[in-house]
Amino acid sequence: MAKIMIGYASRTGKTEKMAEGIAEGIRMNGHTAELRKISDIKNEEEMEGYDGYVFGCPTYHRDMTPGMKNFLFLAERLNLVGKIGGAFGAYTHSGESASMVFDTMEFVFKMDMTDLKALSLKEAIIETDEGLKACQDYGKALSEKFKN
Repeated sequence: MAKIMIGYASRTGKTEKMAEGIAEGIRMNGHTAELRKISDIKNEEEMEGYDGYVFGCPTYHRDMTPGMKNFLFLAERLNLVGKIGGAFGAYTHSGESASMVFDTMEFVFKMDMTDLKALSLKEAIIETDEGLKACQDYGKALSEKFKN
């Protein structure tokens, strides 16, 4: 059974809802998912001991939040090479942040990222059945990588 950390930033609660749905999908496949607000993480030692990492950030002004940028610098101190990962985020207009986080994890951290790429959902659908299913499916797909 894999232990996966879901670290996220959320201002309106939509990205947090996504994190909860992704955690459900991970748990459906028999793995452990731990939700962590990135603002509560003070050092890289608090992120050690996980088999996989999923980071989530909403898009504001076509960018990641400043908190997520700082968090990624902190996460870079861990040796995440080869760890399984994914990224997600909510948006109202453009939705770039999830892909930015995903690319950082894949190309800078050298992680083994989910084949689904980043999950980016418009805020209006997150709390619908369709939005919940998309988040659960993302969590399931990410946790499938632990079977190989």
